[in-house]
Amino acid sequence: MKILVTGGAGFIGSAVVRHIINSTQDSVINVDKLTYAGNLESLASIASSDRYVFEQVDICDRAELDRVFKQHQPNAVMHLAAESHVDRSITGSSDFIQTNIVGTYMLLEATREYWNTLSSDAKQAFRFHHISTDEVFGDLPHPDELQGHSTNEALALFTENTAYAPSSPYSASKASSDHLVRAWLRTYGLPTVVTNCSNNYGPYHFPEKLIPLVILNALEGKQLPIYGKGDQIRDWLYVEDHARALYKVVTSGKVGETYNIGGHNEKQNLEVVQTICTILDALVPKDTPYAEQITYVTDRPGHDRRYAVDASKISNELNWQPQETFETGLRKTIEWYLTNQDWCQHVQDGTYKGEPLGI
Repeated sequence: MKILVTGGAGFIGSAVVRHIINSTQDSVINVDKLTYAGNLESLASIASSDRYVFEQVDICDRAELDRVFKQHQPNAVMHLAAESHVDRSITGSSDFIQTNIVGTYMLLEATREYWNTLSSDAKQAFRFHHISTDEVFGDLPHPDELQGHSTNEALALFTENTAYAPSSPYSASKASSDHLVRAWLRTYGLPTVVTNCSNNYGPYHFPEKLIPLVILNALEGKQLPIYGKGDQIRDWLYVEDHARALYKVVTSGKVGETYNIGGHNEKQNLEVVQTICTILDALVPKDTPYAEQITYVTDRPGHDRRYAVDASKISNELNWQPQETFETGLRKTIEWYLTNQDWCQHVQDGTYKGEPLGI
């Protein structure tokens, strides 16, 4: 196969590209605008492969998308390009509307025009795989809120049939893009499939997100900021497990279906930070425990209390299971950051883009 991956220089996208090049015989056309979160250094290990091509293209640029489709003739699209940081969406939502909604629309239309030129067999085999988030579902009841309620309520999970109830500009923009993708299937017959994943973590994660931020701040002796009481619950998924799942869906998933992808690892944010501190205490000991750097800051507006997905459908239908537990994945992640300080430094000082990062 020849797979067009949008956002392939981002955190999850680069994991997908590395997986395809390293673990399959397929080819990749990586389409990425290279915003602040796009980093070609994350693809250095596979950049010289003759099965890999990079195109610096904005998915909102229809003419360039048409050129890419015509030139490279992909068999499938994996759409990961998105603005994804909730805090940034709260302080400036415009980029999220433009990239996540308008960009998805532009990509769908470019894909549809290209798809209509294919032979009947090629059209049937083609897939448009839209990668989304569990945040489109809003949040689940938190255990603190369930005294006197049933066990079933306490153990509730997002399923593929959970109604959408996004809370932030980010999740609302992703919900909109999900609806567009499904509409292009129903209205035009474009063979689409959607996945919704839980929180990812792992190597090459941009350091504005919780886990890499805590690791790097801890090593630098800085404060480890936690929103509110730190009791928000997330289901954590190791990014390389996610990449395997996404490839499984694009190659074996059924048109029109949605698959939830989760790590079966519900953890409170405070527990995540404390676990990172404990591992660092063992790997890079210092005079005082890293947990003493934990501080509490004002909670994020509209902060969802709990996310957790039911991933039984992808397990039962596509035979996918995460290989990493939270403990093994988190240790691998911390060890990666410890041994890849050049990558971290280039992101923090902006040299990966030739400019200061400004955060």
